[in-house]
Amino acid sequence: MKLSDYSFINTENELLNMLGEPSLLAKRKVIDHIDRHVSEFLSKSPFVVISTANAAGLCDASPRGDAPGFVSILDSKTLIIPERPGNKRLDSIKNILQNSHIGLLCIIPGLNETLRINGKARVTNDQNLLESMSVKGKIPILGIVVEVEECFIHCAKAFIRSN
Repeated sequence: MKLSDYSFINTENELLNMLGEPSLLAKRKVIDHIDRHVSEFLSKSPFVVISTANAAGLCDASPRGDAPGFVSILDSKTLIIPERPGNKRLDSIKNILQNSHIGLLCIIPGLNETLRINGKARVTNDQNLLESMSVKGKIPILGIVVEVEECFIHCAKAFIRSN
C-alpha cells in the first residue's frame, strides 16, 4: 500500500470529535512558572531531552545528562541548562539561534512520571551565570536559558506501557 491509501486526521476538529477534550484535571495541571513541585523534580533529574526546531521548522531532540539537579533554577520563570563539551554538532544551539521555542522532557530514573517544560530559549556565555555550574573545575562555555511558559508533570502511562 502507498501512503495515499491510508486515512489521516487533517484538522483539530476531526481529532477532538474522535477523542474528545482533555479532562479538567489535565488542563489544570499546566502552570506558567516553576513551583516547588517542579523545583523538586528538577533537583532530582539527571537527564533531560531538549526539543528544538530551526527557522524552517525542522525538529531535533537532543539528550543532556549530568548530576541530578544540573538544570539550575534562576527564578520562578527562568532556568538554565549547562552546555557541556560533546560532539560539537550544536544542533540545539543553532536551532535556538533561529527559533527560540523549546521543549524539555525531564526524567528521573526509576520514576514513571516525567516533567514537561515549554518556553523560549536563549544562548548565554555570561560567566557570572555559568560559574555556578562548574563541574570538576570546568565551567561550561555556554548555557541554554529557558523562560518558562508552561510546565507540568506528565502521567506515567508511557513508561508503564513500555515496561
